[in-house]
Amino acid sequence: MWFDSWSDLGRVAAVGAAAYVTVVVVLRFSGKRTLAKLNAFDLVVTVALGSTLATILLSSDVSWTEGALALVLLALLQWVVARVTTWRPGVRAVVTAEPTLLLRDGRVLGDALSRQRVTIDEVRQAVRATGQGDLSAVAAVVLETDGTLSVVPAAQAGDRSALEGVTGGTT
Repeated sequence: MWFDSWSDLGRVAAVGAAAYVTVVVVLRFSGKRTLAKLNAFDLVVTVALGSTLATILLSSDVSWTEGALALVLLALLQWVVARVTTWRPGVRAVVTAEPTLLLRDGRVLGDALSRQRVTIDEVRQAVRATGQGDLSAVAAVVLETDGTLSVVPAAQAGDRSALEGVTGGTT
């Protein structure tokens, strides 16, 4: 349990170093999206990359070459999906959620909160984090595709064109 063999430790060290370099190279070539704020799809790919790395390191049944191919394949598939969703906006709705309006002109949209499983306290926290003390001074709070809450103060709402494409954002 505490120690099996020196050769096992040597394998973990050698394959671990090679796998680490492979992950760095794959992430570098796969683009900024792989390391950006994550929507649900990107998070799944990131977790899969981590799981694959762990398998390469700890399973003697998986060679470095097989693991490297798996890492490249995951990054390539994520790149393909990102490209397809850029070319065909309808596909984007299948892969990622749409942003959702949770508060409009100081009024909480209770149905949207319920559908998105967000509490009013979370909305208030996001508003406070922007330095606002009054919900009526807020034009919109949007639950973004990556799970963050964006707050648009009423004084900066302008023509509200930033709310286009937001579920519940058109009036």
